Amino acid sequence: METFHFGIDRLTASMALKLARKEARGLLNSETISKVNDSAAAVAKIASGEKAVYGINTGFGPLCTSRISETDTRTLQENLLKSHAVGLGDPIPLEISKLMLVLKLHALAQGFSGIQLRTLERMLWMLENEVVPVVPMQGSVGASGDLAPLSHLFLPLIGYGKVHYAGEIVNSSNVLNQFQLEPLQLGPKEGLALINGTQFIAAFGVMVVDRLHNVLQHADITGAMMLEGLMGSIKPFSNELHQLRPFPGNKHVAQTILNLLHQSEIVNSHVNCARVQDPYSLRCMPQVHGASRNAWLHLRDSIETEINSVTDNPVVFGTDHTISGGNFHGQPIALPLDYACLAASEIGNIADRRIYLSIEGDTPGVPKLLLKETGLNSGLMIPQYTTAALASENKGLCFPSSADSIPTSLGQEDHVSMGSIGARKALQVIGNVEKILGVELFYAAQAMDFHAPMKSGKIMTAMYEHVRSKINPVEFDRVMTEDMEMAIELIQSGELVTIAKEVANTENLKFDTEWSELFKY
Repeated sequence: METFHFGIDRLTASMALKLARKEARGLLNSETISKVNDSAAAVAKIASGEKAVYGINTGFGPLCTSRISETDTRTLQENLLKSHAVGLGDPIPLEISKLMLVLKLHALAQGFSGIQLRTLERMLWMLENEVVPVVPMQGSVGASGDLAPLSHLFLPLIGYGKVHYAGEIVNSSNVLNQFQLEPLQLGPKEGLALINGTQFIAAFGVMVVDRLHNVLQHADITGAMMLEGLMGSIKPFSNELHQLRPFPGNKHVAQTILNLLHQSEIVNSHVNCARVQDPYSLRCMPQVHGASRNAWLHLRDSIETEINSVTDNPVVFGTDHTISGGNFHGQPIALPLDYACLAASEIGNIADRRIYLSIEGDTPGVPKLLLKETGLNSGLMIPQYTTAALASENKGLCFPSSADSIPTSLGQEDHVSMGSIGARKALQVIGNVEKILGVELFYAAQAMDFHAPMKSGKIMTAMYEHVRSKINPVEFDRVMTEDMEMAIELIQSGELVTIAKEVANTENLKFDTEWSELFKY
């Protein structure tokens, strides 16, 4: 098992997921412990001093000029968590709650927050023992940190709130009693350090990086399968064309599709046909899929900068040097998340167009509605209604959350990012796109059926045969919901990518491109 040192090593989106899934082990090493203890000691000294320092011996937000006595600082921190835990809505997914813990651990362990070592150790204990806080979905404006969700995340440290444990949602105090643990007594600034930060937005952002990456890989696969099923031309994917407009995403998509269709009997059967050019949804996949890949790159880089950053406030550099700034403001990742939301939606939009194209009946040998006997049978007419609905829903969700700002905290926080809303929305759009791609996979396999006995190349044939092992061809009208759900599961599971890589390795073929390394995370 891989080991990750919180506060020291560079965290990636993939490592954050491994830590959340217990596929890697997180540790607090001696260097981290030393930095954390030094920072906590500096805060303790400030709290006992005469100089007013925001959040350590003053109130919060508009109460920043209210001086708090040394004896009241502990009560202040506990009150902060209680009063700010005002989230509403359904709990966020369990895995995202775990990611929030991972990201917060790494940020605090860098030694600029004044957190006590025992607080970090309790957070690590929660992760290791699957004691995962229940965090409501709504309530953050994504600026003074994700205040409400982070407050819910850390209520269990002081014996309040609820947690997921052993498959149930229970009071955190019950779990602490079961393990014979006492609630923590927070020290100066600890409550503020815990709830100031962007870990709610960033945790969703990590999931967007992961799931959008999967969507982009499968869009190339379903698009290539549909290109083949509709006997489209591969000339628009030629290397020399894309060298003239050398966006990395465009070049990667074009080469991926050429790799997938290498030595295809179906493609070779119409090399000299009279068709001049294909509709955009086939011909422009490198430009459209590629643009979304370029957006993914921007998101990955932004999220990985964020999850290695210190985003609470004030930041403690030493006893005589603290800065009350704005590192908690979510704007640096709110904008890329809105961009990624649009990028995901466009993948679903163009896939729906290919789905529609496939039922028009304009491809030689491929019947209208992808069924030989229509009239009595509707064929594959109606699943496209579903993809049209999903694509339309996504368009409505693409309004950028970061374009809005509503002042809070009596005007002290007069510009906010709304990044938490954009992050949640991006995942919702991606979920819809997974469904659209599942339907495209279902349609593309049906279109390819009509080209038998001709076969595709070895990589595509293996994927097509895997689809057919799970979903039978449609010959007469039937209830297709289970077929569609199975196709969606194939997209979400990543099985097709695994098959493609295995065949490429076995047969000494290319699946990866020279840009594949760039698009890893």
